[in-house]
Amino acid sequence: MEPDNSKKVRQSFLYYAAFIAAFLWASAFPATRYALDYYSPVSLMVLRFGTASITLGVIGLIKKIKLPSLKDLPLFATSGLSGVFLYSYLFNTGSVTVPAGVSSFIIASAPVFTLVLTWIFLKEAAKPLCLVGVFISICGLAAVTLTQASVFSFDIGLVLVILAAVSSGIYSTVMRVLTKKYTALEATTYTIIAGTIGTLIFLPNAIGEIPDSTLTVNLLVLFMGIFPAAFAYLAWSYALEKAKKTIHVTVFSYLIPFISALIAYIWLYETLSVFTLAGGLVIIAGMIMTNVFDKG
Repeated sequence: MEPDNSKKVRQSFLYYAAFIAAFLWASAFPATRYALDYYSPVSLMVLRFGTASITLGVIGLIKKIKLPSLKDLPLFATSGLSGVFLYSYLFNTGSVTVPAGVSSFIIASAPVFTLVLTWIFLKEAAKPLCLVGVFISICGLAAVTLTQASVFSFDIGLVLVILAAVSSGIYSTVMRVLTKKYTALEATTYTIIAGTIGTLIFLPNAIGEIPDSTLTVNLLVLFMGIFPAAFAYLAWSYALEKAKKTIHVTVFSYLIPFISALIAYIWLYETLSVFTLAGGLVIIAGMIMTNVFDKG
């Protein structure tokens, strides 16, 4: 009886961690839109993840985490490049013209790419009906994109946000490998630091823009670095470390659009068209299907 209870507790912590990560990432969408009125996309990226690196670095020193193996440095470089540098650059740049609610729906397609990548490279089997769910999600993504194309004349920002979703899928796949060798704290810390190193080329830009910002915005950037970056990535890594299959964690990404849209509606007064919302719901429906039919 005790082992069963312990298993349920561990499973609950996994779900809590995944939900916390999804909630914090959802808050980053409207926060990014707001901060981009004061900072350029690249400056916001370096400040956010610079804060995250310092936060995780301090925690890592206190916990005395082990150094990564030399043979695993390419994996950390890949996770940092895809999950921090490329994702942030593409997402921040695309968010200049794409509303927070819309970008959150597009980013929600990341689990589709993760599912395909883990199926190909990690041999995590996916049932046929699970793949049908992937196809449905891609159709929903196309609907959201085409709907917004009529409004923004297919702004390049939409393409960049879609590429950010692909980059996020690559990140989760690589982190799945790393969390089998390292603790969640170790994998997250070295991934964030690796990604942040790449952003330092934009540090002069960020320093130059700080005086033109406000205290409120700078506090918001600190919040984004500590919570939607450091703690969210750490929670996600923990969930990936404990989960039996990657898809059991990435399913929580489906909550992000709804949370983000609600925050954007309350804070930024953004609205979503009926057709955009419908396309987003198709994405969610397809993603839920991938989980329902993949319980193995």
